[in-house]
Amino acid sequence: MQRIKVGDLVQVVAGKEKGKRGTVKKILKDTDRVIVEGLNMVIRHTRPTQQGAEGGRISKEASMHISNVMPLDATTDKPTRVKAQKDDAGKNVRVSAKLGAALKQA
Repeated sequence: MQRIKVGDLVQVVAGKEKGKRGTVKKILKDTDRVIVEGLNMVIRHTRPTQQGAEGGRISKEASMHISNVMPLDATTDKPTRVKAQKDDAGKNVRVSAKLGAALKQA
C-alpha cells in the first residue's frame, strides 16, 4: 500500500520548503520522488520555437524526495505516519498511525 497518493494534502518536513503545505500532483515511482503543487519552484529558461511557444523564464515545480513529505492527519491537522487498516467492508484504507483517523484528501 502506498503511503502517499496523488491528491493527498502533505506537509514538507525537510529541506528548503520545510513547514509548507501543498497537494501532491504527481508521483515518480522509479525515483521515489513527488511533485507538490506550488512548492520547490525552479526557473526553466526556454527559447522561442516555431510551434508558437514563447521563450523566456518559466517557473515550474521540481520534484522532491518522498521521504521529505508527510501526509496530514484530518483531526489534528499535523503531519503523521500512515498505517493500513481494514474498514467494515474489508477494504484496506490509509489511516493515521497514532489516532487511526482518515487522511486528508485535497
